[in-house]
Amino acid sequence: MKGRNRSLPGVKWGAAVVGLAVILGTPLLTQAQAAGASYPAMSAIDQYRMPREAEIKLARTAAPESISRDAEILILGEHGFETAVKGKNGFVCTVQRGWAAGLDDPQFWNPKVRAPICFNAAAARSYLPRALKKTEWALAGLTKAQIAEKLKTAFDNKELAAVEAGAMCYMMSKDGYLSDRDGHWHSHVMFFVPAVDPNTWGVDAPDSPLLGAKNEAERVTIFLLPVRKWSDGTESE
Repeated sequence: MKGRNRSLPGVKWGAAVVGLAVILGTPLLTQAQAAGASYPAMSAIDQYRMPREAEIKLARTAAPESISRDAEILILGEHGFETAVKGKNGFVCTVQRGWAAGLDDPQFWNPKVRAPICFNAAAARSYLPRALKKTEWALAGLTKAQIAEKLKTAFDNKELAAVEAGAMCYMMSKDGYLSDRDGHWHSHVMFFVPAVDPNTWGVDAPDSPLLGAKNEAERVTIFLLPVRKWSDGTESE
């Protein structure tokens, strides 16, 4: 990426690329470029699980309390994500694991990944279902190749829909773990659109604050915009 944000001091753009690759389902990096260990296969399921109340609490850190307090909360069960708390405001908060990443990412099976994320209603309806399906398939023991084929079939058969207009999410937790290299990285919000050239939104333009990448396999382009505060209101480094 050529464009870099000069307006947010302390933002490490190399880390931004890794975070985007690991969590957003965007295979931006080769294995040689990605920092940290490679994870060639799924670990025991218990290594991906969390105590129920700890996972609920972590999921709520994805967005400011004014949003997350009335959001639906999903936690990881034995076979997929399950509703732990019913919501009132249309938002859905959860903690993504490594298989939310692009299928080419070397940390796809990293059992340490914990990525709090809170989707608005449009994203919960149209983007979240693909993440839930990938989780079900991963926990069922499918390989990356089998998950890729399942995704293609689901899109072709209209079982997974295109992302809706206005789909976005918050990733503002300072308690998450996005990758071995970057930990929680930087507080940010993201926007989901049907697969388009990211440069049409100004990604890579000089001094643009926006990161973005197109994911052909999931038929989406995801844009990432750093923000100055964590969800608890403290300054983001």
